[in-house]
Amino acid sequence: MSRPAIVVDGLSKSYQIGHAVERYPTFREALTRRLGSPVRRLLGKGGNGTQETLWALRDVSFEVQPGEVLGIIGRNGAGKSTLLKILSRITDPTKGRALLNGRVASLLEVGTGFHPELTGRENIYMNGAILGMKRAEIARRFDQIVDFAEIEKFLDMPVKRYSSGMYVRLAFAVAAHLEPDILVVDEVLAVGDAAFQKKCLGKMQEVAQDSRRTILFVSHNLGAVRTLCTRGILLQEGRLILTDAVDVTVRRYLDSLEQQTDGDLSRITARRGQGRTRLRAVTIRSEGQITTTLSTGSMVRFDFLTTGSLPRLSCVWAIYDQFGQPIASFDSCRQGRDDQSDPGAPMTLTCQIDEFLIMPGRYRINAAIYSAGVLQDHVEGAVFIDVVPGTVRGRPTWDNGGFGRVMLPHRWITPGGREASDEGHE
Repeated sequence: MSRPAIVVDGLSKSYQIGHAVERYPTFREALTRRLGSPVRRLLGKGGNGTQETLWALRDVSFEVQPGEVLGIIGRNGAGKSTLLKILSRITDPTKGRALLNGRVASLLEVGTGFHPELTGRENIYMNGAILGMKRAEIARRFDQIVDFAEIEKFLDMPVKRYSSGMYVRLAFAVAAHLEPDILVVDEVLAVGDAAFQKKCLGKMQEVAQDSRRTILFVSHNLGAVRTLCTRGILLQEGRLILTDAVDVTVRRYLDSLEQQTDGDLSRITARRGQGRTRLRAVTIRSEGQITTTLSTGSMVRFDFLTTGSLPRLSCVWAIYDQFGQPIASFDSCRQGRDDQSDPGAPMTLTCQIDEFLIMPGRYRINAAIYSAGVLQDHVEGAVFIDVVPGTVRGRPTWDNGGFGRVMLPHRWITPGGREASDEGHE
């Protein structure tokens, strides 16, 4: 049996966070404390703050075999990016070890591994050299990289002048085409337009079919994780909770999201954004009642309550099915003729759907709050809903959702007569 491509043994990573414990009200007091600080350091006394130890990873252990495609999932702050940075040798662990057998290429964030003063052409050759490739090997793949990245006109421009989209396209093209033994990818499908994301997904599927290549893939797109990966690991607050088949791991993750939600969103700590205002609650009304059980075809109103009013407040929310696939999304900034502004509700954003066309099943809702286009808060699994059979313009819906997730209003024209209408319904 071949040796593992990756061995992670007792991996832990901690950070020291400083907290100020007092402020000096006068210049004299601040100056006195400043002049006295060298003496306190010599005497071994602390400064004007306390240190808190934050463990981003705690005793994580697992192995990845050659050719395996491993999905790493978890909430924000679970330790996913920290793990990939350690495996990519960007940061060192506090405890434990990580052994990687083979050449490693990483795509962690925009610009990682690129020198801003070098051109796109020079960075391609530099990255290949870092991977231990000969110049002739890089040259054979050079045209493929440029064609994939679609940056031929900007190839001899310093990458510091690239847009974020150009950066990511080139970075992904380099990582995927220079054929490393281990490819580490963090949220690449969250950047770029839809066409580029589709191209990336296709290329990763191609790479995944190569039994010699090992892939570590981090993404909140659970549909992509289920498509690409054969096995998954679930991280929670820096600890490894589960390693199993990818469908089992995704289901456990979705269950954990549901357990965190009890209507009081202030208790959820795994969230992103500046936090000047937070999502306080999501209230759903149907037929005049507050409920989380909705029927297909009914009129539904979603109220997103925030903790404070900010200029140009907006909301983006999305519905996901039980497999993590996105079903529909809504953006208050994409205005229509029926949209209104209500000065009397400065901290609530309301989205009304006249016909809720989602088919029966269990769904989760992710929600984000923006102010002037800046993300203030994002909550994954803000609320969960159950959809039961209903009617869409008089047409009853199926009760199992086995024929899709959305029912579109439609009209049939069929041959007349009883025999024709009964045919095909045995």
